[in-house]
Amino acid sequence: MARVGVISSLRASMRSTAAKTGAVRCFSSYLVTPKELHEALKKAPPSPISSEPRVIPLCASWFLPNDPQKRTGLDVFIEKRIPKARFFDLDKVIDKRSPYPHMLPSSKDFAAAMSELGIRREDTVVIYDSQELGIFSAPRVGWTMKVFGHPKVHILNNFKLWIEEGLPTESGNVWTIECGTYPIPEMNEDKVASFEEVRQVAIDSSKEGSKSVQILDARSPGRWSGTEPEPREGLSSGHMPGSINIPFGAVLDPSTKAFLPTDKLKEVFARAGVDPSKPIISSCGTGVTACVLETALNEAQFGSPEKRKVYDGSWTEWAQRVKPSELLIEKAE
Repeated sequence: MARVGVISSLRASMRSTAAKTGAVRCFSSYLVTPKELHEALKKAPPSPISSEPRVIPLCASWFLPNDPQKRTGLDVFIEKRIPKARFFDLDKVIDKRSPYPHMLPSSKDFAAAMSELGIRREDTVVIYDSQELGIFSAPRVGWTMKVFGHPKVHILNNFKLWIEEGLPTESGNVWTIECGTYPIPEMNEDKVASFEEVRQVAIDSSKEGSKSVQILDARSPGRWSGTEPEPREGLSSGHMPGSINIPFGAVLDPSTKAFLPTDKLKEVFARAGVDPSKPIISSCGTGVTACVLETALNEAQFGSPEKRKVYDGSWTEWAQRVKPSELLIEKAE
């Protein structure tokens, strides 16, 4: 009973302190700077004894299966992370019944993952990538959380700058997380493009005056043109008819690996011939870096959010499901 009284007293004290300091519960932009996150964590830390909404740093580091250094997200998370951060495993929080990687989990499995991470629905979650890649897989996890309706989700722009600015980090084994009970949400299917939908767009692309939906492909130019192999063995490279190649690195600063300023992002999309008045579907290899483009579109306010989707299965599904007779895989001459 004494311990319960102490915890209650601590929670009351923390609520009082939060009220006095004006703890940050959310940010003004979807993209958050290292300084903004650092200040927010000082005011609303992810304490297990606090019943107040908290700011939770969530590491979503992930590397391609052909990574030369054979790195894993968990490896770099243990090596160096934001203090009290949690790790979202992009290879595990998926639809395990699907033959394609990284397909969205069910609502029940998503809720179970959030519960295991100790994330509450009222928490503000700031997702970040590895120092090495800057921006890569975090936007996919951010998009996933938005698909399942988490109210306050943001992307750190980025962990590379966090370290360069001398902000605190920790290493080693992860501290024990107090699990919770995250309510099972509804999936917002309006944000997700299916294989059937994208297939129809590709078929219609050759018809005169029918380019009402634009497909953006975030893969490298070589993979898009079919001159370079896919990182997954046995998978044909090439592109969907009518798709526009915008490698995800085009929306990032080559030095900081953070997202470009809004005006520069608009220039990237305009230069590629993207029409903001028409619906947009972003695609890539497995639906990961497609979300880098979706985040850049969101930041640049390029295209209506209600008319933008991400193709969940992306090229990995596409190359395995289209029939050769359909001629829906194009390559450079």
